[in-house]
Amino acid sequence: MSLWSAILLAALICLALKAAGYLVPPKVLEAPRPARISDLLTVALLAALVAVQTLGAGQAITVDARVPALLVAAGLLWLRQSFLVVVIAAALTAALLRLWGLAA
Repeated sequence: MSLWSAILLAALICLALKAAGYLVPPKVLEAPRPARISDLLTVALLAALVAVQTLGAGQAITVDARVPALLVAAGLLWLRQSFLVVVIAAALTAALLRLWGLAA
């Protein structure tokens, strides 16, 4: 199977899953349990994405300037700061740590 065949197959599978989602009756989706599961699943997937992007480097786990930057961002979000302040503070933290040679 070539690369393009695999890409087309994956695209068709995604399209079929999306079409199958439209066939689910609204009554099922509005029930409390599926609604709660979908809310929690969204948070879990976002947390996993953040963890992979922060700690991942190929097949290895890397701890560098992104970890303290993420901790600064989490702290500022906990303090209910605006998103722009959070992003700038996290970027500044990572940049300063790299400038001072404390993190790769």
